[in-house]
Amino acid sequence: MQKIINHTQTIITASDSTTISTSDRGLNYGDGFFTTAKVVDGQVQYWPHHKARLIECAERLGFPELDFYSLENKITQHTTDLQLSVLKILITRGEGGRGYGLPSECNITILLSVLDYPSNYSALAKKGVRLEISPIKLASQPYLAGLKTLNRLEQVLIKKAMQTQNCDDVLVLDHNNNVIEASAANIFAIKNHKVFSPLVDECGIKGVYLQSLCDKLPVEFKRVQVEDLTQADAVFVCNSLMGAVPVKSIEQQVFNTANSHALLTKLLAKEAEC
Repeated sequence: MQKIINHTQTIITASDSTTISTSDRGLNYGDGFFTTAKVVDGQVQYWPHHKARLIECAERLGFPELDFYSLENKITQHTTDLQLSVLKILITRGEGGRGYGLPSECNITILLSVLDYPSNYSALAKKGVRLEISPIKLASQPYLAGLKTLNRLEQVLIKKAMQTQNCDDVLVLDHNNNVIEASAANIFAIKNHKVFSPLVDECGIKGVYLQSLCDKLPVEFKRVQVEDLTQADAVFVCNSLMGAVPVKSIEQQVFNTANSHALLTKLLAKEAEC
């Protein structure tokens, strides 16, 4: 990666009069990354994990080091009075460079947005989610695997295909038919009191909630087939906004969501005692 020595960082919020240039690399090439966090009583949930995600994205994509002192101060200003909201942090490489070529000076642009918390998440957490298998499969790209970049056209197509499917969400596979994730969430399962989750070393996103779960439970990351999930004792979808939500069904396979909740609660309690 080309090393950028000179750089600036501009933080833009909805209340600012600053506009985004039509030459911004995030708009033109998807040259950037983002994270979406839940805000509860003025606090950004799982912030250390969101921060780690932003740092990893910046490093792997060859961005200069982010100024988190300024960023965190601005976030605090905009979240202090929020009771339940969503904070989106979107970072682009700014303007510059010739075509795809990187600029010699990087003008990082950071967009902060405060959004309404999804109204359906509470209901889904109680009743569970019905999953079908998406007809859209993820391409393999190890250089970007795990990162939440601005290139999300696969997810757009997945959501478009979901409009013709009778489900709450979908299982998304890669071209080798390995389970990778849901449309906007990670997957993990419990079998014989052990937790496992799909590897995302070829494609997919390394989610914040799942990373936080690894702080509390041993999680085995491995190649996962649909049959591994349908034969599990419990399956969950998870992300930083909705937490862990039990899967009610995968195609024709039905799960007892009350039992799923109980299994996860028991595992978490057991690990907390250790």
